[in-house]
Amino acid sequence: MNIARVLTWTLTIALGGFLFGLDTAVISGAEQDIQDLWELTSFEHGLTVSMALIGTVIGALFGNIPTDRIGRKKTLFWIAVIFLVSAVGSALAADWLTFLIFRFVGGLGVGCSSVTAPLYISELSPASYRGRLVAVFQFNVVLGILVAYMSNYLLQDVGETPWRLMLGVQAIPSTIFLVAILFVPESPRWLISHSHDAEEAAIIFNKINPATASAEVKSILAAKEETTGGTSLFAKRHRASVWLAILIAFFNQASGINAIIYYAPRIFEMAGLGRESALLSTAGIGLVNLIFTMLALTLIDHAGRRKLLFVGSIGMVITLGLVSRAFYLSDFNSYWVPVCLLIFIAFFAVSQGAVIWVFISEIFPNQVRAKGQSLGSFMHWLMAAVVAFSFPYLSEAWGGGASFLFFMIMMVLQLLFVWKVMPETRGKSLESIDTSQWQDRPSGDLSAAVLASGLQSKLNSKQ
Repeated sequence: MNIARVLTWTLTIALGGFLFGLDTAVISGAEQDIQDLWELTSFEHGLTVSMALIGTVIGALFGNIPTDRIGRKKTLFWIAVIFLVSAVGSALAADWLTFLIFRFVGGLGVGCSSVTAPLYISELSPASYRGRLVAVFQFNVVLGILVAYMSNYLLQDVGETPWRLMLGVQAIPSTIFLVAILFVPESPRWLISHSHDAEEAAIIFNKINPATASAEVKSILAAKEETTGGTSLFAKRHRASVWLAILIAFFNQASGINAIIYYAPRIFEMAGLGRESALLSTAGIGLVNLIFTMLALTLIDHAGRRKLLFVGSIGMVITLGLVSRAFYLSDFNSYWVPVCLLIFIAFFAVSQGAVIWVFISEIFPNQVRAKGQSLGSFMHWLMAAVVAFSFPYLSEAWGGGASFLFFMIMMVLQLLFVWKVMPETRGKSLESIDTSQWQDRPSGDLSAAVLASGLQSKLNSKQ
């Protein structure tokens, strides 16, 4: 097995994740300056911060269309173009409306990237390495977030309008990604399922592992022939997978992670820190996120997706509860809130952050994988947009205590979801996940209770 070659391809594809993270977090250092520059109201300010997320929701919703029609590789090429245009346009924007347009365009790239890149890596990866290789995408996302935070901190006093440099720096990695993606092969599973080119797919599989190339092609062709329900994502046979994708994506953002990423300096100032200390503490969030995402890379194929998310949910419940308590009692003790949020980020990174893109990319068959990934990404980014848009208002109206208490309650529900519903996908080929795990699942209403009593018992008996 030529795992070095697969890793090289993975790192290239995952640059889409780096740009995803960079674009997501860079606004945190610029949002207050932009609010002052154009004298934005609270509504306009919320719209400015969430505009990229609105584009992301749309990009995620429709990202499966180019991913399936023109292929994974060409889609990522055009995503790189979108990121480049957005970076330059946002940095040079002369007025608020122009700025909104280019942030929206960047959001389209983020949304489409969250659909295409994880499933692209998943379809290229051997089963025994798939978890950690797909998690490289998330690693690059948090690396992009960290670079954005550090860049914001270093550029905060450069020139008269440092926010323009903060946003414009994205043009450099966008250009690198634009060139690098040209040297990655197309997904062999897409070639078989959508382009009907088994010969080219066999050549790519042979580059990965000559010993198993023929068997891989035969397995994919057999799964394609056996698939019932056609290419409709909402066919009965895909119903359990659809619910699993929706729920894991919903809980990912209901944790409040993007409220913390977008508004970290503001949250820390609410807790009594000065602006400079708040920006530096924000960089600490990015660093912790990166370190514990690296830890998740080493654990996800050994401990499994379900166990990581179970442990992470417990940690997030505790830390969010402590943050809520601190705001209710005004018991900040200087750095109490930042420390608790750093621990929260650690639990999030080692669980939800790493698991979501891996899990969604695994649970759908080849013919509808892009549509399933698009659905999960859509729910993820829809929730992210809602949280980013509403957090400034809610934190002002409710206060920090009630806001973080809400996030804690959501993580209690996630813990129940993982315990009662979520299956394990570790170590199984994509085709076997489709044909053996959920082939005979119960019909009718797929509520949590039905999934818990029917689906989960079957899955547990097979592990």
